[in-house]
Amino acid sequence: MKIALAQLNFIVGHFEHNTALMIYALDRARAQGADLVVFTELSVCGYPPRDLLEMEHFIDQCEAAIRKIAGHCKGIAAIVGAPSRNPRAFGKRLLNSAFLLVEGEICGTYHKGLLPTYDVFDEYRYFEPASSFKSIVFKGKKIALTICEDLWNLDVHALYSMNPMDVLIREEPDLIINISASPFAWSHLADRHYTFSENARKYRIPLFVANQMGGHDELLFDGQSGVYNPMGGLVDQIDSFTEDVRVFDLDEVIQSREQPGEIKLSETEKNEVIFKALVFGIREYFGKLGLKKAILGLSGGLDSALTLVLAAEALGPGNCKAVLLPGPYSTDHSISDAVQLAQNLEVPHEIISINETVDALNHALEPHFRGTKPGVAEENLQARARAVILMGLANKFGYVLLNTSNKSEAAVGYGTLYGDMCGGLAVIGDIYKTEAYSLSRHINRHLEIIPANIINKPPSAELKPGQRDTDSLPPYEILDDILFRYIERKMSAEKIIAAGHPAELVRSVLQMVNANEYKRHQTPPILRVSKKAFGSGRKMPLVARFPG
Repeated sequence: MKIALAQLNFIVGHFEHNTALMIYALDRARAQGADLVVFTELSVCGYPPRDLLEMEHFIDQCEAAIRKIAGHCKGIAAIVGAPSRNPRAFGKRLLNSAFLLVEGEICGTYHKGLLPTYDVFDEYRYFEPASSFKSIVFKGKKIALTICEDLWNLDVHALYSMNPMDVLIREEPDLIINISASPFAWSHLADRHYTFSENARKYRIPLFVANQMGGHDELLFDGQSGVYNPMGGLVDQIDSFTEDVRVFDLDEVIQSREQPGEIKLSETEKNEVIFKALVFGIREYFGKLGLKKAILGLSGGLDSALTLVLAAEALGPGNCKAVLLPGPYSTDHSISDAVQLAQNLEVPHEIISINETVDALNHALEPHFRGTKPGVAEENLQARARAVILMGLANKFGYVLLNTSNKSEAAVGYGTLYGDMCGGLAVIGDIYKTEAYSLSRHINRHLEIIPANIINKPPSAELKPGQRDTDSLPPYEILDDILFRYIERKMSAEKIIAAGHPAELVRSVLQMVNANEYKRHQTPPILRVSKKAFGSGRKMPLVARFPG
């Protein structure tokens, strides 16, 4: 039997697009002699559909699309993912389902049993978990059909009290097929590979995985659909962030002698995959929303420089606009560094001073601020003046403003609401400042694209004379380690202190993280490249007094 894995880029709710893609894949696989084409989780409607699932007419269109796709399954079969109505009188009204389509008919159905409801996942909000599991039969082969999380309850994870594969294996299936929507995170790649490899090895049967590819809001899906032999060896894998329909011979997979192995990313490989993911994410966000042009404030600092490099790579230099907005405390080298970067990238740029705007704001507020000392309020006027100018240009000429804040700044609130925190998309909001430095050096590994001075000079917001980030924050290599332990690893203050950080510093940093939750609730969507990004994957109360 020949099985095709279809790694395609679906659009949530765009049934015409999704159906056409699937029919194209069927034709392509049929021409290559495939017997069965495997599509990804909720492929019919796109993943994640979120509250669109609450609309009856959305489910009606899912059912109509399945019927249309089934009509093209002549001489070839398909496994597709879609929501289905729960036939029982109790529980959630929908099931997360996979359908076997053969000769125009639905000849088998499987419902997802393990519904992830953590981090960015919220499936129990919509779906009822399956309570029974049964293999499907196609061309004399018994298939243990599973959906994403159903393979993730190995002993090392143990999030659920049951394991669908332990039930399915009793029927002695010939192979496992898993349809997935497993989102990208650079540190998740090893976990995913281990999980699939271990399932194949544990049950001693081949495993075929079709994983979604595409950008959906802040979530990026890399695909990496693949095939594992009964020893757990990875036989083949479709490239990340690419569409493909690849055919595999079941007998050849079974006979493959590939051995299990680990995935360990070097620093270079980590930077390369993050760069690829962020460029892909920008391109997907703009493309699927019908947007073309981006604008950003280019300060001469590292974060805006890195954001511009990524945007120019994703959209093309001619579709980007860099605006230099020098203020009363901007240094000459910041302006010259920014101009040099724009020229290196061949991105159009303009220089617009904010001095007159800031003077006008200070003049208007002077009677009300009289008798007080200048401080953060006056500094923030500069950031907000820049935002007003950038948004004016964006509105006038059809640009989308890119936010340039990094994860370290977002974590501790080192940014101005309605100022430098404005934007339609936060490009580097899920990489720490130290990662931004590493990624920038990676970009420059063959040719100096980002001027060396931008990378080497001490970071500064340039909102007052001689200002440096270290005036308000510890050095980033220290700050980022504390933040990583608190945000990603969820460690308490006591455990972070025990790891070697000064107690007073740890409590100060954690207080900043907790106190600035309200700011993060008002920021643009952040492209997710880590296991724990700000946004839908980290839900904290705004009003709380838990010190961490």
